[in-house]
Amino acid sequence: MVNRPSQPEIITVNSEELQTLIRDLLPSQNGFGSELQASNVITPIIDLTATAEGSTLRTDLQTALALGSATAFGVENNSQTLANSPGFYQITGTSVIGTSTSTIKNFVEIVGTSTVKVWEHGTPGLSGGTGTTSLLCTITVWLKAGESLNVESNSTDGRFSGSVRQVADSTGAFVNPQGFPL
Repeated sequence: MVNRPSQPEIITVNSEELQTLIRDLLPSQNGFGSELQASNVITPIIDLTATAEGSTLRTDLQTALALGSATAFGVENNSQTLANSPGFYQITGTSVIGTSTSTIKNFVEIVGTSTVKVWEHGTPGLSGGTGTTSLLCTITVWLKAGESLNVESNSTDGRFSGSVRQVADSTGAFVNPQGFPL
């Protein structure tokens, strides 16, 4: 068996998007050449994501529920206002509807100059039927000034419970879970 040293290959990467990212995240490299190159030689990797930079959490981690960040709710034959300040809110909950002879609806709505249902779980009135239905709900909504986020259940045979958390403010800046970072 003959051991032959490998010959490195260098390939030019033509991507304005990557070049802009390098200039933005590594300002000290600005002006040192106009082309990126890739090589088949093993070299240390520089993670250029915003998460590696330490300025932000990954989005899935940023929307985590945390003690002090989430507000629990539970409605049955009632309505409740969850938020009324501008920003982005995430609702996580479960809608449960039992059998009834009347129409039952659990829903999420945005109320402002008009009202818009953004999520609904409902059943038509059933006679003599038995059973229960349940649905998970995870949605993110945007509220502008003068709007409120409400949940409602129109029957004692329906219950909608869960939690709501503001995930970004009115400018789109993420709101990290309370207590992060330690």
